[in-house]
Amino acid sequence: MNASHTRFSGLQKLLHWLMAALILTMLFVGVGMVFTVSRAHDTLVALHRPLGIALLLLVIVRIAVRMRRGAPPLPASVPAPQRAVALASHYVLYALMLAMPLVGWGMLSAGGYPVTMAGSFHLPAILPADVRLFALLRTLHTWLGLTLFGVVLLHLAAALMHALVLRDGVFGTMAPGKR
Repeated sequence: MNASHTRFSGLQKLLHWLMAALILTMLFVGVGMVFTVSRAHDTLVALHRPLGIALLLLVIVRIAVRMRRGAPPLPASVPAPQRAVALASHYVLYALMLAMPLVGWGMLSAGGYPVTMAGSFHLPAILPADVRLFALLRTLHTWLGLTLFGVVLLHLAAALMHALVLRDGVFGTMAPGKR
């Protein structure tokens, strides 16, 4: 892992911002699915499932790129406890980004529902049909989604703190368009 560079690579930035937009979309689509009984529900479900699988594939690519490329070092002005929190929060984000689509896929499999990608193309079940497992995974998917939303908000707050208050260059390492 190479961490001698001062900015994230273009690919890392693209994956970060693309996934940020998709994750926020998925969180709002998920809430909309749960709270609507209108015809929009089927549309939201049809959007949520393939986007979840796309996010799963993107996070796998993102993890591979991060392992190969690393991350720029934090400035020396960042205290050790804050460095530890930053590292832990990134591990939590990656774990949640990986777990959410896998739990969702497992939940649908346990419920006997197909994961439709496009038209008649369905992904195979990854768990056997089991109504109790479906209920457990549905609850887990909800709680993981709420946790992801909270962690994303904390991540955004930290990014804004670095950009607007500390102005220490941390935000610039991931800011789009800067070389």
